[in-house]
Amino acid sequence: MSAPQKIGKRSLLITSATLLAVSVTTTLTAPAALAAPKPSGSPTATPTATPPAGMSEVGGERLGQPGTQVNLASGVPVLPKDLTARSWIVSDAESGEVLAAHNAHWRLPPASTLKMLFADTILPRFPRSETYKVAPADLADVGAGSSVVGIKANRTYSVHDLWLGVFLRSGNDAVHVLSAMNGGVPATVKDMQAHADQLQALDTHVVSPDGYDADGQVSSAYDLSLFARSGLQKKDFREYCSTVRAKFPTGTAQKGKGKAVTGYDEIQNTNRLLSGDTDVPVYQGIAGVKNGNTTHAGATFTGVAERGGKVLLVTVMNPEKHEHNEVYKETAKLFDWGFQAAGKVQPVGTLVPPKNAVTASPKASASAGGATPAPTGTTPGAAGAEPVAGAAVEGGHRGAGTALAVAGGLLVLLAGAAFLVNRRWPLPDLLRRRSRP
Repeated sequence: MSAPQKIGKRSLLITSATLLAVSVTTTLTAPAALAAPKPSGSPTATPTATPPAGMSEVGGERLGQPGTQVNLASGVPVLPKDLTARSWIVSDAESGEVLAAHNAHWRLPPASTLKMLFADTILPRFPRSETYKVAPADLADVGAGSSVVGIKANRTYSVHDLWLGVFLRSGNDAVHVLSAMNGGVPATVKDMQAHADQLQALDTHVVSPDGYDADGQVSSAYDLSLFARSGLQKKDFREYCSTVRAKFPTGTAQKGKGKAVTGYDEIQNTNRLLSGDTDVPVYQGIAGVKNGNTTHAGATFTGVAERGGKVLLVTVMNPEKHEHNEVYKETAKLFDWGFQAAGKVQPVGTLVPPKNAVTASPKASASAGGATPAPTGTTPGAAGAEPVAGAAVEGGHRGAGTALAVAGGLLVLLAGAAFLVNRRWPLPDLLRRRSRP
């Protein structure tokens, strides 16, 4: 199959937020939920066994209602059967429109999908070429049974190596080392919480930077989608989360006249829609983002994929069906539905912009050679501040080849005020990858 054609210029869409509230809809929820009280205060230490009657309404009133929210109408495909996840959401990564959702704001343990927030917060702060010698104390608090990439104390690693460990192997050891570089775990947790608040991810309460099960640590499918959407506007984030395989330093070996050289092992991304498995094929158009699995969270996953000029985000949390790779199977079903429904289904809500989003006019953003606002959470000159089409991950495979074309400016309308989110997102083109690893 040939690679998809590059995305052409598309006109900027300004959608009135009020239309979402007055549209004629079909809702798969109980009438009693319409009068549900609004949530308040901090997340509880233990998530409830069933979704609360009233959840956050960030992004739209319907997203705060329990059950499945979708606007069924003529020409809109029915949702896939056998969806067992406690919570899920399908959204347009560019416009922010939520196409359908199920308990979108249910506060649940996030597992390693929380690493998306960690990366979005910390990644721009250290150039990939910077090196760091790991102290034993940096690894002392890595949780028992954690997923690790094999960081060794008293060895020196580049920031690039550490991020490969985070994204490909979900290495909690790499997270703790990067946290040490950032001033320690408590400082990093504080930074992550502040960034979550800036993104209006108000369901999220951060306790550990790696997503390891911790009392009171919760997020939601809605918030995880916000983290992915923000992170994907950073070049390095896109590159790392789409890398299928890479070389990782594992030790030293003696060669020649006693000269020590670094030894490497190949590591592979644990995102099965990206790398494939015996019962899960590589998903056509997949370009990241992050998976997770812990005792309390179950399996969690946020993915981004592109087809026919549409870029969709799907987040799935804790399928009740405990079959092998079930979280990926349900995600693939929702992607399939989303690509069929895009352009036909009326949204049920929106992914809100960050509080500090840069406002800009469509004319200014579309001008040739014009400056593009830096993505949220970056500073001029920081790593990942300027998306570059076709950039490869140093030391790793290019996720899957060439990047998609730059796609115009992204406008999202919230409460009547238009604001521009950087839409220069060259997602790696994974359609050329046919063989499994």
